[in-house]
Amino acid sequence: MRLHRLDLTAFGPYPRHEVVDFDVLGQDGLFLLHGDTGAGKTTVLDAVAFALFGSVPGARGEVKRLRCDYASPDVVTEVVLEFSVQGHRLRLVRSPEYERPKRNGNGVTTQRARASLTWLDQASSGHAPDGLTRIDEVARTIQRLLGMTAEQFFQVVLLPQGEFARFLRSDTVEREHLLERLFGTERFAEVERWFRDARQASWHVLQGHRQQIRELVARVAQAAGQEPPTDDGDVEHIPGPSWLAAVRARLTDEAELAAKNDQQARETKEMADAELRRVQKLAERVRRVRKATAALADLASKADQRRSWAEELAAARRAVSAVAAYQAAKRAQADAASARKAEERATRYVDELGTVVVDIAALLELPSAEVEAFEEQARTLRDEAGGLQPLLADAEAQRTDEARLLALVGRERRVSDAVEQLGEHQAAMPGRLVAARTELDEANHAASRLDGLLARAAEAKAMHCDALRLPKTERVAQAARTAATAAVDRHQQAREALLDIRQRRLNGMATELAGDLRDGEPCGVCGSAEHPAPARPVGQSVGEAQERAATEIEQAAARERERATAAMAEAELCLAALRERIAGRTESDLAATSAVVSAERDAASAAADLLPLRTGAVAALEADVEGVRARLASAELERAQLIAERTSLADQVCRRAGRLASARGPFPDVLTRRTHLLDLAAALDNCAQRRSTRLRAESRQAEWEATLADVSRSAGFRSPAAAIDAVRDDAAMTRLADRLAEADNRVAAAQAVLAEPELVGVRPDAEIDLAAVETLAIEAAEEAELAALMLGAAQRRLREVNDLADRLHQAWRELAPVEAEYHWLAGLAEVINGRGQNARKMSLRSYVLAARLAEVAVAATRRLQQMSQDRYSFVHSDAAGPRGTRGGLGLDVLDDYSGQVRPAKTLSGGESFLASLSLALGLADVVAAETGGALLDTLFIDEGFGMLDAEALDQVMDTLDDLRVGGRVVGLVSHVEELRQRIPVRLRVCKARSGSTLELIAG
Repeated sequence: MRLHRLDLTAFGPYPRHEVVDFDVLGQDGLFLLHGDTGAGKTTVLDAVAFALFGSVPGARGEVKRLRCDYASPDVVTEVVLEFSVQGHRLRLVRSPEYERPKRNGNGVTTQRARASLTWLDQASSGHAPDGLTRIDEVARTIQRLLGMTAEQFFQVVLLPQGEFARFLRSDTVEREHLLERLFGTERFAEVERWFRDARQASWHVLQGHRQQIRELVARVAQAAGQEPPTDDGDVEHIPGPSWLAAVRARLTDEAELAAKNDQQARETKEMADAELRRVQKLAERVRRVRKATAALADLASKADQRRSWAEELAAARRAVSAVAAYQAAKRAQADAASARKAEERATRYVDELGTVVVDIAALLELPSAEVEAFEEQARTLRDEAGGLQPLLADAEAQRTDEARLLALVGRERRVSDAVEQLGEHQAAMPGRLVAARTELDEANHAASRLDGLLARAAEAKAMHCDALRLPKTERVAQAARTAATAAVDRHQQAREALLDIRQRRLNGMATELAGDLRDGEPCGVCGSAEHPAPARPVGQSVGEAQERAATEIEQAAARERERATAAMAEAELCLAALRERIAGRTESDLAATSAVVSAERDAASAAADLLPLRTGAVAALEADVEGVRARLASAELERAQLIAERTSLADQVCRRAGRLASARGPFPDVLTRRTHLLDLAAALDNCAQRRSTRLRAESRQAEWEATLADVSRSAGFRSPAAAIDAVRDDAAMTRLADRLAEADNRVAAAQAVLAEPELVGVRPDAEIDLAAVETLAIEAAEEAELAALMLGAAQRRLREVNDLADRLHQAWRELAPVEAEYHWLAGLAEVINGRGQNARKMSLRSYVLAARLAEVAVAATRRLQQMSQDRYSFVHSDAAGPRGTRGGLGLDVLDDYSGQVRPAKTLSGGESFLASLSLALGLADVVAAETGGALLDTLFIDEGFGMLDAEALDQVMDTLDDLRVGGRVVGLVSHVEELRQRIPVRLRVCKARSGSTLELIAG
């Protein structure tokens, strides 16, 4: 491959269009690319790499920032490369993806990456004139023509700064990674991986067989009731047939011994049950005698209490006759007290009313039997009130005239005030009219702004409501997540419980089937009509109903889990919608915004609401200007008429007031005095009536108290109080009678028990040790039950072990071929991966890479010997590394001066550059030959010459001269001054604040 021309625009540090003519630069086969540090020398090589592969080598390719920051926005970033490969001349155009300003509006848009490949010799290419424009097609075509990947091209054509120096000094792992990328040895890694996977798969199959045997052994040990045999740390240890034979022999002996123990335990239990029944009957007779004897003793000790109950009941029955008289006396006493209180209230009322007109104190001092004095005084007061009746009409007329006079005075004042106000109003009318018209203009302006403010206020309020809902929505979402997690946990627990119940039911299936067996009926499993040893429950049994209930619980938990998950998703969706509408603003900010907008809206709405009112106000003011003058003239005429009428009425009221003053006395008016006299007369009548009522009530109280005393003495009581104390209600009397009857019944029942024939001669103090006999019976029953369980368990263990024995023998027979296959495949995989019987300890991939590295060392040695005057040569080593690391990729140097092999790390800086350059050139030759790609006619070497002395530099330049043989072009990238003097054709990179430019210097 030969490069002809490179055009780059707005690429890297180059803001404008720059051209590199490689045909001119390569006329002598050697050219220099130089410039200041950071000017953009390496960017020229990056442009070549980007044009070919769409990427740049090293760390610069990770940034993916290729557009020039100094370029004008309307300049398109583009690289154009013309080159020849395999007899064809092609033009490759490529642009990267970058952000550019929008042509219309603000902001930026993404400029998409693009690429095109055109054959400049169309007649011989067989391609369409338009070439290729899809990026993937261009990439595949370039790789096919060059015969190498981008990684290989970067290593063999663009020798980057420091890459091979690091390769020279790197360890085996880093060197292995680079060689893998260059020589494409992934297929050997796939072979290694295939063998590892095959060995792993065989291992899993073997472990599956072993695990099957271990599970069968564990099931046999579990069925036999013993621990499985231990492996003593050997994971491949598996018990053999001898272990199974020993287990079966032991179980047979245990079953025979359990049968003998079961027979003996049943016989012992029958004898203990017979003795227990005899002792229980004797203990029951002693208990009945003791109970009857204790009842008679208890009743004898309570004889005094029974006599007290009988006396109390007899007294209550005698006191029944005094109850009616006592209740009547109580009612008479209450009536007398009520009458006395009523008389006191009436007397107090008379005292309060009569202190002005009547001497009440003298009336109250009369004896209590005197009632007529109150009635006489009441008649006198009524006669005096009748004499005041004619003056009531004058008093009413006086009140009417006085009110009319006050009304005339007030009306006169109001008319005078109205005259003054109308005058002031008439003077203020012009200013008010101007103010009203100004307010009307403001209302019109507010009405025009109201619609926009309403929309803004509604939007701000909605956003504020969303912000207020956000914390609650977050809590709801968190609660939904917690509920969903809890529902998942409950479902898992219900599922585990269901599986546990099903397993327990399967374990107890034999017991469940045994429960359906009937003597003489065939078994549903084996068909036998005899059932010598049905299975018995062991532990808590599980039936179909429990399994069905557990299934329903698990299904309900699953439905609840689905509902909780759906609720969580809905809550998360609602929370995301709220956050999107709020757009990160806080509740306080939205509240402030809503308050401001709402205030503006309310002010505008209030002003707009006043528009009809203010329109009417302006019209009314304009119409009222003339009306004020007419109302003012009318008010002045009315004021004169009122003054004349008020003067006449005042004289009439003054004359009538003298007559009424003598008639009312100390009272405010005549009507008040007459009303007071009538009220006092009615109060005296009421007082007389209340006194008469009190005298009758006291007489009835005395009569009933005498009757109560006579009835109490007739019933045999010392006083009425004693009779009342003996009174009991019907319930209490019934309880006393029941207690007496119950005591008599208990005496009769106890005497009847002691008289029974079977209890005659039984002493109540006889001692029966029933607990000891019961204990012996319980122990015998438990021993019999335990013996039966032990017999059933021994027989069941023996049956289960016999059932599993055939399966275990079959598993042992199937294990041998699987183990043989695994050991064969494992040994082969160890060799392929550099372990086991592999003497070199090299994997297949490392072996291939070591062969390639040996070829590289041979090719690089020719260059190194020439540049070091035959002092140094590369030495490849396939020895293993330190601490057991893999070998095959060792690379040292042989020093001919000392005859010793030295590590590459001991070379000086200049020597390291010579060795690295030699290694790079040798690697380029081997890679080109290995890939079968195009002949590389153009080679770039980036930096490193500054570490060489003059003699070493001469040797390097001689080597580079040899590279030009056959028309190859070599480009050196360096800022070493001596190279500028040695190489006449140069491409100079000029750095400036506005970006870099390129300058071609020939000669």
